[in-house]
Amino acid sequence: MKDSNYLKERNAKSIWHPMAHPADSLNNPPTIVTEAEGTRISDVDGHQVVDAVGGLWNVNLGYSCEPVKAAIANQLDRLPYYSIFRGTSNDCVIELGDMLQDFFAPDGLTRAFYTSGGSDSVETALRLARQYHKIKGQESRTKYLSLKKGYHGTHFGGASVNGNANFRTAYEPLMPGCFHIPAPYTYRNPFNETDPESLAQLCLQALEDEIAFQGANTIAALIMEPILGAGGVIPPHESFMPGVRKICDQHGILLIADEVITAFGRTGSWTGSRHWGVKPDLMCTAKAITNGYFPFGAVMIADHVVEVFEGDTEGKAAIGHGYTYSGHPVGAAAAIACVTETLRLNVKDNAAALGQQLFEGLQKLYDDFDMIGDVRGGHGLMCALELVSERATKKPIDKVTPVKLQKAAYESGAMIRVSGPNVILSPPLVLTAEDVDTILAALRSGFQSL
Repeated sequence: MKDSNYLKERNAKSIWHPMAHPADSLNNPPTIVTEAEGTRISDVDGHQVVDAVGGLWNVNLGYSCEPVKAAIANQLDRLPYYSIFRGTSNDCVIELGDMLQDFFAPDGLTRAFYTSGGSDSVETALRLARQYHKIKGQESRTKYLSLKKGYHGTHFGGASVNGNANFRTAYEPLMPGCFHIPAPYTYRNPFNETDPESLAQLCLQALEDEIAFQGANTIAALIMEPILGAGGVIPPHESFMPGVRKICDQHGILLIADEVITAFGRTGSWTGSRHWGVKPDLMCTAKAITNGYFPFGAVMIADHVVEVFEGDTEGKAAIGHGYTYSGHPVGAAAAIACVTETLRLNVKDNAAALGQQLFEGLQKLYDDFDMIGDVRGGHGLMCALELVSERATKKPIDKVTPVKLQKAAYESGAMIRVSGPNVILSPPLVLTAEDVDTILAALRSGFQSL
């Protein structure tokens, strides 16, 4: 490895970072992570901290998951790559398909379409939704509905259904036919409603109104996260997603669950949809399917959708979509090992228990620091703090303070993520109680330093 001075000097002079201003990376050198073990990461200067970000929501099993590493190494020796485009396949994708069919059986999902990541999975689900209606002779169903504050990746399709202007404005005009309804965001919403159940009903009414305005026969699908993640960890009332499912059924609209973050245990349930007792028509997965060790994803498809495609006799169901790395054998081998280990460790239960410990600790911070306007969590290991400059008026925090907090918390022992006014916590699901204490202590130290 090059020495630390070289790495710090050269970082932003040869690369651009995603989700960052190029000049900011020049003026504010990032943390250069060089090693990781268990739930901890180490930087180029040897400073070790608990990773409260979990890589990027994806390192559920931590950084020392030997079965996944071994599966990748062994597969590279045996078959490092071959395509699964029409006419060829490989053993790993078939074995993984059976495993995923079993894993997602309670969600009513019986087929997998492989991708190379979350944005790919969203793009695939959006396309399959349109094609599904075309096969059925409903060519007018081309539009998509989604939630404000929702995040669905960065491809043009995903950006178009994204509900956050930060991922849209610089790239507009985006894909036409995408419309948004208010999210069940109790802290800030256009109804000024603070009761979660009442807000859920108002958002469902807004959904009904939008469907009536657009015309149900023009809408292909609604896409939503069971718990909104990158938008600031916004858990809806338990009635919301079942209400969305009911409305979609009434109007013949497919429900796409974007579970790139929530699948495989993060919510304290094996899937976010299962957490709310809902069976989606399509489910987007990625991230934790390989523990972040290899880019891979899968769109899971409900049996009734499968029947429409596989029962087609007119050639309309031929799928003109896919990626060079769809069904990559190394990714599939990693996923087989990862899902096996995920089930063996039963990480959903640890996520539920330690997520509650983390959530309760954040609520204590709320009592002690007026800068914290809202604490969100309570559903597994996904929590957030929304920072404000005035708690009474909910006036947003300035742009500098969250960055200072992140730096101070890092120096005190935990890597946290700031996104706008939000501190987002999504640690590995193999976290220990001691790790949670470290995260909370680092945050407290960070707030005290401001």
